[in-house]
Amino acid sequence: MPAPAPFTTRYVRDEEHYAEVLLRAREAKQTLWIGTADLKDVFVMRGRRARPFLGELAELIERGVSVRLIHAKEPGPNFRRDFDRYPILATGLERVLCPRVHFKLLIVDLQAAYIGSANLTGAGIGMKSDGKRNFEAGIWTTEPQLVAAAVAQFDAVWMGAPCETCRRRKYCHDGIE
Repeated sequence: MPAPAPFTTRYVRDEEHYAEVLLRAREAKQTLWIGTADLKDVFVMRGRRARPFLGELAELIERGVSVRLIHAKEPGPNFRRDFDRYPILATGLERVLCPRVHFKLLIVDLQAAYIGSANLTGAGIGMKSDGKRNFEAGIWTTEPQLVAAAVAQFDAVWMGAPCETCRRRKYCHDGIE
């Protein structure tokens, strides 16, 4: 039997996003970076109960995981209500609002990444029922070059590299640079 590959890349589609991507965020040991255009109140199963994904992020932060989030627009009232249920998020979640972000990335420990089309919404990557999900596609990978490219793109935006030449600065409320 041949030795296992040193890395993996797996195509993820439709309903697999929840199981193959979102739940992997729980496995983060040091860092979790999330990039999304749209952001809503996403739920995950914890035992037999559904709970906000923000609860998972709060637990990661409590364990010492550095969680960074880049998103393009302010989330709605349901997200804000869930956010307020976890006070550690107000001080522990590192967040940047950039109206130009359209990538969808989830990077775990700088070693594995989701690169795809699904926003951090119920219909995109969450627990929506059949008939209410978006048609999504992406890859989950540990291939070093792909992960490095995702990390570099996320980090460049995080550090404000594109801000100097951005033509939408008047819409940017975080002032990254």
